[in-house]
Amino acid sequence: MKILVCLSNVPDTTSKITFTDNNTAFNSNGIQYIINPYDEIALAKAVELAEGGKGTVTVIHVGEAAAEPTIRKALAVGADDAVRVNAVARDAWFVANQIAHYAKEQQFDLILTGRESIDYNGAQVQGFLGELLSIPSISIAKKLTINETEATVEREIEGGKEVLTVSLPIVVGTAEGVAEPKIPNMRGIMTARTKPLQVAEPVDVPLLSKIAHYETPPARGQVKLIDKAEIAQLVNLLHSEAKVI
Repeated sequence: MKILVCLSNVPDTTSKITFTDNNTAFNSNGIQYIINPYDEIALAKAVELAEGGKGTVTVIHVGEAAAEPTIRKALAVGADDAVRVNAVARDAWFVANQIAHYAKEQQFDLILTGRESIDYNGAQVQGFLGELLSIPSISIAKKLTINETEATVEREIEGGKEVLTVSLPIVVGTAEGVAEPKIPNMRGIMTARTKPLQVAEPVDVPLLSKIAHYETPPARGQVKLIDKAEIAQLVNLLHSEAKVI
């Protein structure tokens, strides 16, 4: 089974987020990047499915060379090879088109993404991929099993869960529960240095959207401590300042 895992390179959650160019561009200076946590789940599941010679795992990332340490970490976790599409990932539509172009040439049985990236939280790439490749796509998968040419996917829906059986090939957006993220060991780190990392040039994709501007959330106000005996004052502040009652 040939498995493709799509990786996003996202800022560490402890990063301080700022913008440049009149708040129209993300400021990457000083940012520490990591594999998108939901993509780590996808990668762990792919490695698990391919264990024992049952398949191969390729990871793909759309981004610049600065992301290669992230890709090498994925190889250390257990992927067999990697592809980096040499382009700035301007939006989900662009990224999906680059991945779909590669996937059409390679004919994968299973394509895994995270349910969303933790930077933009768009949850769009997985759906776009399904449409571009004309194959089923399933989002927010909580459990995934493969039986020869068929997948069983348990997914989260409003107020419950849904269990689907789907013939391969498919695209699945993975969430918590599908697998536990793997930590690379020393042997994996050493072998990752010699695994193939192909650099591919991007294909042209029409520009459908652009960033108008970014905004950060308003700063939190100072905490006011009210004595437990001053109920009237607390009610007044909740009404007049917090405006929650």
